[in-house]
Amino acid sequence: MILPDEDRYSITRNQLLDQLAYSLGGRAAEELIFHDPSTGASNDIEKATSLARAMVTQYGMTEAIGAIKLGANADAPFMGRDYGHQRDYSESIAGLVDSEIRKLIENAHQEAFDILVANRKILDEMVLELLDKETLNKEEIEVIFKKVKSVTSRPAWTGSITRIPSDQPPVEVPARVMVEAPEVKKPVRRKKAPSDDQ
Repeated sequence: MILPDEDRYSITRNQLLDQLAYSLGGRAAEELIFHDPSTGASNDIEKATSLARAMVTQYGMTEAIGAIKLGANADAPFMGRDYGHQRDYSESIAGLVDSEIRKLIENAHQEAFDILVANRKILDEMVLELLDKETLNKEEIEVIFKKVKSVTSRPAWTGSITRIPSDQPPVEVPARVMVEAPEVKKPVRRKKAPSDDQ
């Protein structure tokens, strides 16, 4: 599980695609190193499939289906249960949904594999570190990952060939002026001096 460094209210399509590739990295590593996948990645595959399904049916992140939410929630909050999604679309759309999910998963799986191939030396270096220390903290992983070769960036995506991305960059947000609160000194309590009467 990846813990975010900051709070996010929305996640971009590329960030979700990164999560998919990350989720399938374990399976891709097994294929690359051992040439024989195991059941160890089953939870990662389940999470990746759920994320891909959400990208297709809830977030409108495929061209084939577009910005349409598919499936009605069948919540029963008074019973404390969520029975999942109720399908409210045809068999042909269901086939298209399955096809789009598979395409997202296959692309992410290939991307994860390609990244590992391009960075095999770094992967092996990390394995040796883990064999030596058993656990690596975030800073130690960052040192190893500084040498990671980037993959080709994904093209801009708008969801349609008719919506061409703009060449104009977003508006630059000016740096906010930080006003520091004045330091308030707390009164210091002093112990009473022992009285002479005792």
